[in-house]
Amino acid sequence: MGLITDILLSLDDHYLYFSNWLHGDIRQYDIKDTSHPKLVGQIFLGGSVLSGGPVTVLDDKELKCQPDPVTVKGRRVPGGPQMIQLSLDGRRLYVTTSLYSAWDKQFYPDMIRDGSVMLQIDVDTDKGGLQLNPDFMVDFGKEPDGPALAHECRYPGGDCSSDIWI
Repeated sequence: MGLITDILLSLDDHYLYFSNWLHGDIRQYDIKDTSHPKLVGQIFLGGSVLSGGPVTVLDDKELKCQPDPVTVKGRRVPGGPQMIQLSLDGRRLYVTTSLYSAWDKQFYPDMIRDGSVMLQIDVDTDKGGLQLNPDFMVDFGKEPDGPALAHECRYPGGDCSSDIWI
């Protein structure tokens, strides 16, 4: 069972994105033909179904094997992908990993101790596809007053889900 925590459309209505916090993946669907959406991008960024994690997947038609943990800039990505923001040109998707501190504590106790992160996903807007940017990570575990849990970050000047742009 998954838990979709955020969903958005690209500004041109070509792609739909959602984050699946428990499973740990972000999906990109081509929805030009709204009667036949097509999965064109998927990336795992933490979550509960990681290999060596607390959950063992016995049967999943979409998952061939449990994904390996993800490390960015020497730090293992904690939690699962949660809130997402898409740049106006649709080429950068930003994701944070904290949902709600009580749930974070239950499902991802290491994140409570170490803090959450924000990552950047590079988006292929021509054919579809998602790729983690290995050079971008905001580590909220290094905040001066101790680890923080970042829930939602806003893209400067607005994003695809904004109704106002600067």
